[in-house]
Amino acid sequence: MQKRRIGRTDIEVDVLGVGGAPFGGNFATLDRSDAAGVLETALAAGISYVDTAPFYGFGRSERVVGDLLRGKQHVLSTKVGRLLVPGAAPDPMEFGMIDPLPFHPVYDYTYDGVMRSYDASLQRLGLDRIDILMAHDIGEFQHGPEENARHFGDLKTSGYKALEELKSSGQVSAIGLGVNEKEICLAALEIGQWDVFLLAGRYTLLEQTPVNDLFPACEAAGTSIICGGPFNSGVLVGREMWNYAKAPEDIVERVAKLKAVAADHGVPLPAAALQFPLGHPVVASVIPGSRSAAEFEGILKWAKQPIPTAFWEDLREKDLLHPDAPLPEGNPYE
Repeated sequence: MQKRRIGRTDIEVDVLGVGGAPFGGNFATLDRSDAAGVLETALAAGISYVDTAPFYGFGRSERVVGDLLRGKQHVLSTKVGRLLVPGAAPDPMEFGMIDPLPFHPVYDYTYDGVMRSYDASLQRLGLDRIDILMAHDIGEFQHGPEENARHFGDLKTSGYKALEELKSSGQVSAIGLGVNEKEICLAALEIGQWDVFLLAGRYTLLEQTPVNDLFPACEAAGTSIICGGPFNSGVLVGREMWNYAKAPEDIVERVAKLKAVAADHGVPLPAAALQFPLGHPVVASVIPGSRSAAEFEGILKWAKQPIPTAFWEDLREKDLLHPDAPLPEGNPYE
């Protein structure tokens, strides 16, 4: 698998990684054997980059990821910003979780919160190192304006210092954010030097607005992008979900237009969705989530799918891509 460097660090990640959100039972039932099947399939294909977070299944994703990666060559990213407190959440589906562990999350972006979350993740993972550590789900999308102002103030005044200390001491190799909106990334660039932003669902076949401002700012700062959610919660692979909810009519109509162009060129739309983000040089990796070994095998096939240049050009001519979004040259996975 091809690799790209994270920011100005020495760490490299596979251009196709494994998103660990499904391993926590996010919006779907997933048992340990399913998660193990995904990870074993990825490792057998030469993919060593895996992303997880305490939030996914309230610790369940980190537990299975650590068990499967222990003793193997890997690059691992996880997140801080939530502490897991003993006691089951009254309604796990309020968080989109099915059958999580008996904990409930509490937001904490302070210095102490970051350090406690980091130590707790090492314990759940059963590993002695985390390669990339990111502040998770900060931003108005998650918290609303008032609460986010408080949380971002905590990150700015103390949480960032903890991340910086962990990196400068060599305990982690890279620091960043794992978020669903570009605006908080732009704000974060004003408070520190970040190696990477994991941006979920914001640079896909359905949305390329980061080309206008965030990506140029990241290039100038030496900050890489990891694209999570390349299928926009599933709408680009034939499901009804978009941005964690049922897709609205305008999104359904846009997907239909994308499908029509893909059909004209004999291109599976999911293959195009998987390959498109890597056309931009600031993007280091794409990390789709999979719920089974069979699903990940399908992703591997889409990654290898030949896509003619005429397809990308046709999308642009029909105003289905941002005019300044770089188009993939050949297959970025080969």
